[in-house]
Amino acid sequence: MKKKTVFIAVAAVTAALYVALTYLSNALGLASGAIQFRLSEALTILPFFTPAAIPGLTIGCILANTLTGCVLADIVFGSAATLLGAIGTYLLSRIPFCKKTKGALLCTLPPVIANVLIVPYVLRYAYGVPDAIPFMMLTVGIGEVVCCCLGGGLLLLGLKRTPLPKELSAAQEPAD
Repeated sequence: MKKKTVFIAVAAVTAALYVALTYLSNALGLASGAIQFRLSEALTILPFFTPAAIPGLTIGCILANTLTGCVLADIVFGSAATLLGAIGTYLLSRIPFCKKTKGALLCTLPPVIANVLIVPYVLRYAYGVPDAIPFMMLTVGIGEVVCCCLGGGLLLLGLKRTPLPKELSAAQEPAD
């Protein structure tokens, strides 16, 4: 299979999973507001394994935010936070220390940081949430730590123990 095809397929599956998990979180009333527990945020660890997850997570977030009725500012800036977090995870994964199990857990932090710095402002200015920005940083941060660090950390440890099939290793490079 061509590398570009595998890259696109991995990105598409990642996006679909992100949307499905966001829908589940939304159905449970956890996907939006000052306290957010998006189960899909656990997937932000996937750029540790493949850069194909970066566009997948970003497109998945755009679609999930659009389909769950978010305002335009949330679609744009929330997705930008996901993109920045995914890029941060990928860049950290390239550091030799982060390839080791203990260091790899650091790769769960970029999405937390990106969302803590961006989402409270979206909540305040796009949705008019009256809570103080530092308070919303705390509440968004708690949700992100639970989903990204705990959920993503468990996913990371499980996937690190599972060797990638030969076909998926092609998702490492987007060009033919």
